[in-house]
Amino acid sequence: MKKFAILNACTDLGVNVDGAELAPQILTKDLISNNISNTYLLKQEHIKEKTDLKNPNTNKETIDDFVKELDALLLKMHELHFEHKMSQNEMNIYFEKMQNLVLAVKALDTKNEKRNLNSINEFNQALYNLVLNAIDKDEFPITVGGDHIVTIASSLASIKKNKNLGIIWFDAHGDYNTYETSVTGNLHGLPLAVATNYEKNILSDFHNGPFYNPKNTVIVGGRDIDPWEWGNIIDAGVTVFSTNDIKEQGVEAICKKAFEIASNDTNGVHVSFDIDLIDPQVAPGVSTPANDGINLEEAYKLVDEITKYSDVIKSADLVEFNPIFDINHSTEEIGKNILKTWVEKL
Repeated sequence: MKKFAILNACTDLGVNVDGAELAPQILTKDLISNNISNTYLLKQEHIKEKTDLKNPNTNKETIDDFVKELDALLLKMHELHFEHKMSQNEMNIYFEKMQNLVLAVKALDTKNEKRNLNSINEFNQALYNLVLNAIDKDEFPITVGGDHIVTIASSLASIKKNKNLGIIWFDAHGDYNTYETSVTGNLHGLPLAVATNYEKNILSDFHNGPFYNPKNTVIVGGRDIDPWEWGNIIDAGVTVFSTNDIKEQGVEAICKKAFEIASNDTNGVHVSFDIDLIDPQVAPGVSTPANDGINLEEAYKLVDEITKYSDVIKSADLVEFNPIFDINHSTEEIGKNILKTWVEKL
């Protein structure tokens, strides 16, 4: 019988709003199963840095206003980039303009540093060691966040032990920024880029093992991805299935494609599930909601479908529940149901 280790990764250091650090203990407090051999607890010890994005040196009210203008400027290029195959010259022009625009935004915010970087690295190194220890005990690690920054530790620990894994990122966001392409400086927008070593410079110093191959990396449910972040995704060769793809092709078909890509010539798959994949009308308790997500029926069907691939899944995460924004415990209930399903069927 498979034995599970539940790792409560209590941190919200990667995101600019509070609350996600409270989630793990709420989601797991009533989780009881004969399959759970150990439950671990790791809490952030540092106070989160607070940053006001308003900059008196610009005539913009906030950085967000300027970002909206950039989105409009890049929309045409964004559509071209994904609806039609671009020539290498077109791609080079896209990347150059993308980078120049990002640098222009970052120049407006003098406080846009790598927020909480040292604290995040300290937390993730401790979590990384906990996951390694769990795997050494032949426990299947399920890491419960917390914001998505925790997946850097959980996924890299898993691939260190399993040598060669694919990764499936169930998320409304790509989390494929590098620091250079991140406008906000909130580091929870980088973890998948770190896990695939596309972001090589920060957030993985504690890891001395292999990284995930972008060709075995799949984002499922992506619908809120920065235009410049799309450039990184295309450049790396990561596969993206959007929310529309799920609705048009069905949960079963998308899952099958995702696992085929992630498991191709690998020793297994790491699964990372962000609750903001679900529409915020259904699951409001998240830190960074994105409209037009999957509905509750699709969400539960997806969770069940994932368990059909238990023979190739080596580790998993459930992240980004934020109880501060929840309404009538609706998101909490969803998160608890996901965990219950996983420990019963994975």
